[in-house]
Amino acid sequence: MYPKRFYSKNPRFLATCIAALICLPCILANAEEAPDSEESASDWVTLHDYEARNQLWINPGMASYHFQTEKGYKTGNWGFGAEYRFANVASLTAGRFYNSDRAYSNYAGVYWQPVGVGPFNLGLVAGGFNGYPQTNNGGWFAAALPAITYEGKWVGGNLFVIPTIGDK
Repeated sequence: MYPKRFYSKNPRFLATCIAALICLPCILANAEEAPDSEESASDWVTLHDYEARNQLWINPGMASYHFQTEKGYKTGNWGFGAEYRFANVASLTAGRFYNSDRAYSNYAGVYWQPVGVGPFNLGLVAGGFNGYPQTNNGGWFAAALPAITYEGKWVGGNLFVIPTIGDK
């Protein structure tokens, strides 16, 4: 139903996802076979082993960029959120922000990021959102998004790519 309609209208998005799923194992396999050098590809791309952590990160919301600039979406999506990192590869997140449709949204989810590329962690965040008037009449809906994270000692950031789905 919903996924069929989405993919039939967005074949490039589906092709991109398939290509990414095919390429990631190839990149990781090539990293293991990299020639010896001071900084080989295997030092740059890693699969993280699980390590327990106990960190709390807070965030002020997010900034967004919309490719459909003519629709007048809001780009400063400020609010308050928290992320509890219980492992180097996983964390829980929840918060509230003023979304691009100029309504308040709540969210809760789980990050899973087992791949490291240089100082960045790659993986997915899956959870639920509400507050988008054109999606489920503003009610809760599930979402899973690719996520790239950078964490310094005191400051970190997350980058998400969220595709356009119909008029949403």
